[in-house]
Amino acid sequence: MLTVNAIVATSPTAPLVRGTIERRDLGPRDVLIEIRYAGVCHSDIHTVRGEWRDMPYPLTVGHEIVGTVAEVGGEVTRHATGDRVGVGCMVNSCRECENCRAGQEQYCLRGNTQTYAGVDRDGTVTQGGYSTHIVVDEDFVLRVPGSIPHEAAAPLLCAGITTYSPLAHWNAGPGTRVAVVGLGGLGHMAVKIAAACGASVTVLSQTLNKKDDGHAFGAEDYHATSDPSTFEALANTFDLIINTVSAPIDMGAYLRLLRLDGTLVSVGAPPEPLPVPVFALFGNRRSFAGSGIGGIAETQEMLDFCAGRGIAPEVELIPADAVNEAYERVLRSDVRYRFVIDIDTLR
Repeated sequence: MLTVNAIVATSPTAPLVRGTIERRDLGPRDVLIEIRYAGVCHSDIHTVRGEWRDMPYPLTVGHEIVGTVAEVGGEVTRHATGDRVGVGCMVNSCRECENCRAGQEQYCLRGNTQTYAGVDRDGTVTQGGYSTHIVVDEDFVLRVPGSIPHEAAAPLLCAGITTYSPLAHWNAGPGTRVAVVGLGGLGHMAVKIAAACGASVTVLSQTLNKKDDGHAFGAEDYHATSDPSTFEALANTFDLIINTVSAPIDMGAYLRLLRLDGTLVSVGAPPEPLPVPVFALFGNRRSFAGSGIGGIAETQEMLDFCAGRGIAPEVELIPADAVNEAYERVLRSDVRYRFVIDIDTLR
């Protein structure tokens, strides 16, 4: 076992603290990664605070991970020492079910192995990227193109793929009208990617405070949802709505913004259920869907897409000891647009 420095949650209410965690010994198909940067996702906060389920403390979170290959097992063929690599929200799956065989490991019918708070192949609890090193099966390690700034690459492993996947699945592109609900960590990536796909993009945010940013990221239009006239003016407008917020929304109001055969896709995950009024679905034959992350192949496709089009998240780099403050700022929406931990400050 390898003991490494980490940022640790000891309970749902205590502040995160410095500590150590154990990494498994390198297996023949494993990759040891020296982590350089780890993004702060809202999911990390939900997990640390036990808002989705009871958690196995002590726990280290973080599933937006980039670093350098430090060592490889004897049977590894995809990665070599010194490679620039990343790890996202999952580190294994059954590899045998219908979904895994289709390259959709994120929807593994037996449940994929989450990067943190999951059960690893040796029966231990998986620990995430707020740490100096991680050991991952080579099949779940991504190649990070050199043209993406190293510190900005980390949020692509969750925020990037979480928004890219539904945009790709629902064919966002020229002639498609896409609305993005919320301009935060996920939302700003949805705008950038949808615009790069050629879609006409509108941001739906509570206020107009980030309007200039929205336009800079590629949005053609920007509306405040706190203004009731927004929902009247935009009724029956969009082919696709990507809801990125982790808070309740008026589902009926947003569904009525969809045109014929339009779809509202939720990628944000509020702790409480979202009531869906069925009659809002009947009009225009609308659909409500959820979307998780992407599979490994699609995640690599997203990284290459972003590299080829010069797309990168907007990040604020923080030291390890600023994580608790960063969590509070995320909850206040006081970040533009993703915190990234400089893991060198943890060594």
